[in-house]
Amino acid sequence: MRGGHPRPDGPVVAVDASPAARSAPTGTERYALEVCRRLPGAAPELRFVLYASRPGDVDGVDLTVLPGRRPWSQGRLARELWRRRPDLFFAPAHVVPFLAPGLTLTVVHDLAFERYPDLYGRSQLGYLRLTTRWAELRCPRLLAVSEATARDLADLHGVDPRRVSVVPLGGGEPALPLDPAAAARRVAALGVEGPYVLQVGRVEPRKNQVTTLRAVERLPDLLLVAAGSVLDSAAGATLAVSRRCRLLGRVDSADLEALYACAEALVVPSRYEGFGLPVLEGLRRGVPVVAAAVSSLPEVAGDAAVYVDDPLDAGGLAAAIEQAVGCRERLRVLGPQRASLFTWDRTAAGVAAVIRELL
Repeated sequence: MRGGHPRPDGPVVAVDASPAARSAPTGTERYALEVCRRLPGAAPELRFVLYASRPGDVDGVDLTVLPGRRPWSQGRLARELWRRRPDLFFAPAHVVPFLAPGLTLTVVHDLAFERYPDLYGRSQLGYLRLTTRWAELRCPRLLAVSEATARDLADLHGVDPRRVSVVPLGGGEPALPLDPAAAARRVAALGVEGPYVLQVGRVEPRKNQVTTLRAVERLPDLLLVAAGSVLDSAAGATLAVSRRCRLLGRVDSADLEALYACAEALVVPSRYEGFGLPVLEGLRRGVPVVAAAVSSLPEVAGDAAVYVDDPLDAGGLAAAIEQAVGCRERLRVLGPQRASLFTWDRTAAGVAAVIRELL
């Protein structure tokens, strides 16, 4: 797929765009997609070559496909980098090939695996630690998606803060208007009846859906709607058997839009986040947001959300939900204003600025 930007004769920047071509994107894949779309426009004097391991119908991204077996980045991609010898290699996720030549740059999205190692399998934890440490050693500069992640790099891995540039994620662009009646019909078709609070994200202990359920159970006539794949079977079972919860699993974008539009509040009581894209998704739509006052979440939401100090405090979370619903009109104004500070154009411009400095 060809992009609309001219091919400059300047320095060549190779990009691992494989995450952008995945069919079921999470936050990291969304970041890769949005940044890859915008980098050629943010730095037109550079030539970006966007590599992927498989074809993808990715609008606005010109992919160079390198078929190969896993581990693709350490094998097929590394061989291509030695053949082409770009002026810089950029990984929107944290994996930098061990044998990559020349200048390298990567993004550290979070160090959740250090804060909560018990939530990861042994092989996954070992791989995350190895590749992150390698990136910290190999890259002269690192990108962090929040000040909280930058602090974790210093506190947990001893990375010199002067080597870390904080470039926040985007996603706060104005939301398209949605017909309320159509949204209500779509929500009803999902089996959701009556007022509800929404929690978006994978069902796992770090996202803390069970505490949200316990909070909702303290409030009359309110449901929890949980939208996201179930990673933790115990948490998923607790949600599935509750009469006060609708566990939807992963939903498509149209259903998610309707769920945001009809929610009384968005609840983000995560025990840890590197950034917290669902916060922006709620803010930009004017949905009251309730968040835990931990890691990056206050950094993203500012004064446009209601906070609970302890994400495991069900009583405090219930009180915060009541407060947010009660000041809905004020938060409806503050949310989009706050979200507008975080756009993907600004993210791409920040990444391009660091690339220029390194070159």
